[in-house]
Amino acid sequence: MKKILNPYDVMPGYNCFGCSQHNDNGLRMEFWEDGEEIVCFWEPDPKFQGYFNILHGGIQSTLMDEIASWVVFVKLKTAGVTSKMEVRYRRPVKVENGKITLKARLLEQKKKVSIIKVELYDSNDKLCTEAEVTYFTFTAEKAISELKYPGFDNFFEAE
Repeated sequence: MKKILNPYDVMPGYNCFGCSQHNDNGLRMEFWEDGEEIVCFWEPDPKFQGYFNILHGGIQSTLMDEIASWVVFVKLKTAGVTSKMEVRYRRPVKVENGKITLKARLLEQKKKVSIIKVELYDSNDKLCTEAEVTYFTFTAEKAISELKYPGFDNFFEAE
């Protein structure tokens, strides 16, 4: 597994709820590349629960949407926006049980539309939630000029 850097975190004004390490109220997600997948290990905090000791479904969706965007950044080497997300909640995610794992990979790409499969596993490696996230992607040139995409090389340490 290869650690993915967050080049956005050094940009002035960047405060993403999903991945900024400087957002005290955010999720502070970090990512790794593992073959064709982008992976995230995340520790649920009780402040993100919905029902007693259950990770809020909206937070689960946010985690899944965020990791899907990192598939676009790293695997497609551009930026985009979510146009649709279908989530299936299979079993509750207990906040007190520890780290969860998210895995995301590209399923299909047609011109500017990409479909990304995301799976969320609990600390016992049981599939709890899955989603298909449809992204509208931009050309690399437009992503750089209009969406502040930092370029693919900035997501990894120089070798």
